[in-house]
Amino acid sequence: MKRVFLGLLLFVMLFIVSACTGKDTDRETEQLTEDTSTSFESDTAMPIEDDAEETENQETEMIDMGIFDFETKKVMLNSGYEMPIMGLGTYALDHDTCVSSVKALLQNGGRLIDTAYMYGNEDAVGEGVRQAMEEYGIPREEIFVITKIYPSQFGDPEAAIDMALEKLDIGYIDMMLLHHPGNGDVEAYKTMERYVEEGKIRSLGLSNWYVEELTDFLPQITITPALVQKEIHPYYQEQEVVPFIQEKGIVVQCWYPLGGRGHTSELLGDETIKSIAEAHGVSSAQVILRWDLQRGIVVIPGSGNPDHIKENLDLFGFELTEDEMEMIFLLDRDEKHDWY
Repeated sequence: MKRVFLGLLLFVMLFIVSACTGKDTDRETEQLTEDTSTSFESDTAMPIEDDAEETENQETEMIDMGIFDFETKKVMLNSGYEMPIMGLGTYALDHDTCVSSVKALLQNGGRLIDTAYMYGNEDAVGEGVRQAMEEYGIPREEIFVITKIYPSQFGDPEAAIDMALEKLDIGYIDMMLLHHPGNGDVEAYKTMERYVEEGKIRSLGLSNWYVEELTDFLPQITITPALVQKEIHPYYQEQEVVPFIQEKGIVVQCWYPLGGRGHTSELLGDETIKSIAEAHGVSSAQVILRWDLQRGIVVIPGSGNPDHIKENLDLFGFELTEDEMEMIFLLDRDEKHDWY
């Protein structure tokens, strides 16, 4: 009888211990589930906030991109680099004139220079830049040099790029453009993309691409052009093409802003432009260049005259009214002055 009693007592004790252990296990399981749930909620909540912040930052960057800052006189490119919004075109400048013109630009505060393989003066541009850096103490990073490779070079783009780097001899190229559409242009551009990855070129762009050419070209490349360069002046305004390009986050730059050879005198003597110039106490050239800037178009007027180069940089002491902008818009003749 005693043995039966002890057996029952042992059974009861084991049942109590088992019940307590089960409750502790349940509590541990509940706590573990709660901790895991809290941890999961915490882990998933943070990225949502980070993503929202990142999206907001990206939207802010997109807003700033392509907008001209008239205080710094620069524009932020989609490549992440800033570019001056006015500078010097070097087409048709011989070696010595090109060197002196580049130095005149840099001495007077300009920092943007445009050249090309076909201009035959890349070496002169490089020489002018190097001399100005030494004589005026200008850091290389402040200077922005654009050059271009020509369709005749598209068959061997590596050789063309290496030649430009060697002739300029300024460490790197701020921006390289394809000068015109042509056979092999996509492959040439892809080669330039590789040089961007290597740090030898910073930004890429195109010259003389229009809506149809851009629509066909852009899906075939990886790096979106930071800039498209075109003929633009009051008699050839590209009123539909310019916004088409700008809406893609690409900056527009104009060559022949003053009409180009054989047409400059007529344009500068236009009565509408002259009357606006007189109202502001500036030159006709300054009115045209300011009109471009207020359209969001970078200007690179060509000149070998130091006084004109200085004047072409002095564009921020006046502003055209909406009526004056419209008066110039009405001068559009769709009159192209070059074949490109």
